[in-house]
Amino acid sequence: QVQMAESGGGLVQTGGSLRVSCAASERIFNTATMGWFRQAPGKEREFVAAINWNGGTTDYADSVKGRFTLSRDNAKNTVYLQMDSLKPEDTAVYYCARSRFISIFRTSDKYDYWGQGTQVTVSS
Repeated sequence: QVQMAESGGGLVQTGGSLRVSCAASERIFNTATMGWFRQAPGKEREFVAAINWNGGTTDYADSVKGRFTLSRDNAKNTVYLQMDSLKPEDTAVYYCARSRFISIFRTSDKYDYWGQGTQVTVSS
């Protein structure tokens, strides 16, 4: 009954790279905007990146621009977040989410399906 599942998190040193993935059922993945949010201990959840239904449009938070790259493979019902030049401040639980809207939004209230999250830890 798992509808969305993140994977690929782990421990990496400063400056290293990780790729996290989010696999979802076809019913909730296709024709939908997919987004990534993250939440660090003691901090509120924040927007990271999002990609529209056909991959033609992406949006990134200022804190990750130039370092993170978002892509999707609709045939595999999977979205990927490539994270390069990682910093300790990137340490957080990363959540995958789906929005029913075609347009990209940065607020969590626009997303109706959420994964359980995957831990990313960047050591200094």
